[in-house]
Amino acid sequence: MNSWAINAFDMIAIGAILLLGVPHGSLDGAVARRIGWPSGLIPWLGFHLAYITLGGLVAVLWWLFPLPSLVIFLLISALHFGASDISDIGSDWLPWITHGGFVCIMIPSFQAASVETIFAVLVGDHNASLIMMGIGYLLLPWILCFIGYCVFAYVKPQYRKSLLNLTILLVLASILPPLISFSLYFCCWHSRGHLLRLWRSLERADRSRSLREAASYTVLAWISLGIIFYFLKGSASASLIQLTFIALAALTLPHMLLVDYADKKNYKKESLS
Repeated sequence: MNSWAINAFDMIAIGAILLLGVPHGSLDGAVARRIGWPSGLIPWLGFHLAYITLGGLVAVLWWLFPLPSLVIFLLISALHFGASDISDIGSDWLPWITHGGFVCIMIPSFQAASVETIFAVLVGDHNASLIMMGIGYLLLPWILCFIGYCVFAYVKPQYRKSLLNLTILLVLASILPPLISFSLYFCCWHSRGHLLRLWRSLERADRSRSLREAASYTVLAWISLGIIFYFLKGSASASLIQLTFIALAALTLPHMLLVDYADKKNYKKESLS
């Protein structure tokens, strides 16, 4: 499996993930200010130090314990993607679970051989087989959730558009290679939706600062990824896969804690006051 090489389409997909998808967290500084993070140089440095430290810790743990790290990454990604897909509608558990299972259950189920090859680059052949076996056990429960979601969307019409989006993604994932279907979802659905929602929620006075920050963070992220890729050992294909998924894992945890926990908790507190 480890002799696998990235083709041109996979390269385009990875490029889109790194260049267009990863920067969707570049407005996290604006989110921190909105939830009450103090202004000033010291708090600003403290926020960035905490964010980078948490992401770096995830990366180090991945190198030390790749199998549990990948499993945990898939779980928190499911929670984050599921919450994001329906964030404009509600937080009902059935739609949340069904949307969350698209990337972590259905793409691997549709393209099992290709996904197992990618997982093998990340955690080794044996561990990749174990993960795919575990995902296989989740396929039937997910299908039942999807059927239930169809009934749920019939009863609650506000979920019909999100169900249609999920159905389109499922069709694409059934015919496209996994990296391409993931990049389409990550860039065109998840990242685009997150940025639009956050931009609309920002106060106008904070938008110019947030835009400058986002541009700076994006450029710094690209430079950092390029430097890390240069020092990675192994084939270019394996290094790109490792860089992509470890970077996603490192950035997802602090981003998820900020967006899915702290920001939503603050929103609920404001709604009650």
